[in-house]
Amino acid sequence: MSDLIEDTEGGNAPEFSVSEISGAVKRMIEGGFSYIRVRGELGRISRPASGHIYLTLKDDRANLDAVIWKGTAARLAHRPEEGMEVIATGRMTTFPGQSKYQLVIEDMRPAGAGALMAMLEQRRVKLAAEGLFDAARKQELPFLPEVIGVVTSPSGAVIRDILHRLRDRFPREVLIWPVAVQGEKCAPEVAAGIRGFNALAPDGPLPRPDLIIVARGGGSLEDLWGFNEEIVVRAAAESMIPLISAVGHETDTTLIDFAADYRAPTPTAAAERAVPVRMDILNWVQDCGARLSRGAQATVAQRRVRLTDLSRALPRPASLLESAQQRLDRIADRLEPALVQSVQTRHHRLQTLGARLPPALDRALTQKRLPFERASAHLRPSVLTRAIADAQQKLAALERMRQSLGYTATLKRGYAVLREGEALITTASGVKAASQIEIELADGVAQVKPLP
Repeated sequence: MSDLIEDTEGGNAPEFSVSEISGAVKRMIEGGFSYIRVRGELGRISRPASGHIYLTLKDDRANLDAVIWKGTAARLAHRPEEGMEVIATGRMTTFPGQSKYQLVIEDMRPAGAGALMAMLEQRRVKLAAEGLFDAARKQELPFLPEVIGVVTSPSGAVIRDILHRLRDRFPREVLIWPVAVQGEKCAPEVAAGIRGFNALAPDGPLPRPDLIIVARGGGSLEDLWGFNEEIVVRAAAESMIPLISAVGHETDTTLIDFAADYRAPTPTAAAERAVPVRMDILNWVQDCGARLSRGAQATVAQRRVRLTDLSRALPRPASLLESAQQRLDRIADRLEPALVQSVQTRHHRLQTLGARLPPALDRALTQKRLPFERASAHLRPSVLTRAIADAQQKLAALERMRQSLGYTATLKRGYAVLREGEALITTASGVKAASQIEIELADGVAQVKPLP
């Protein structure tokens, strides 16, 4: 501040306004600390609605206020959290409204892998204590899912490897939920993808996956950090759809691996675990069919042998009937003489009973027969002839009366009888209403149709 302080006579210093002092301090700090790196532990962190991040860097003896503007915060690889030891790069400036100085952070990284690992272990212990990694929460993976949901970058080699592997093993329907797999947007987008697949209705227009694969290629600890965020781990643990974690290479480990139902060492291995090999299933089915056929044939053969063995202990069917046939022949030979003897016995008994009838029965029959014989003796042919002639005369008289009273004689005098079916027609209106008329005359019957 030598340019502002001028010695005058008498030792009196010039007067400056507050704004002049604040501006001079601002220029001095910004000029001397235009680019610095500060190592410290993150203290109080504030995230207002504006999107900026206000925080404090501290060590065991001092605190330093800092700000991360909205545009810079979106580019950070790691989300700032209290207790994290970081190396912040930026510039110093002042805030004249409160006579404060602060660090404007342009980049911030954890202070080495050791700090990240310590923070990762602390978070793992915390989430494990909540039961998010318990084996009892794990779900069985479906043997052959119809639809597979993949949460990954749509433009990377990972999705191509997964689709290629599925196509080779057992083609399935695949739904891709595109996400950022690195940077500040990674964690919220991956969590949204897992929850989005779970929110699909089973019978909706978009099929609900039977299995979810969260996949990303290999990278450094910082590159994979989004899959260590709590929001991702909790989404994986809450998923009602079985989930496979395939993040990084075989040696890479992230917290989502502990919460997932199955951890695959690579995305390709995840595809291999998701579906079986189609040809293996076909061969297995054919093998089962062949074994079933052989087993059935062997069972039939065993039963046949057993039946043959048992049949040897049974007598011949003919021998079972020989005794019965012999008895039948003997009974048949005895049947005819027995019937003849039975008839003779009954005839003899009848004669015996007839001989025992009292003579009074013969006298009663004789008395009943005598009146009949006497009446027959008195009958003469002349009496019978006269009776027949009288009957014939009566019959001829009745026939003459029938002829005179019948309508056939009337027909001979020029009359006729009109009928429609079985009904008689006796009026002119009946003739007009009839559809078919039958006319009976003296010499026969005629069919006519009335005029319309």
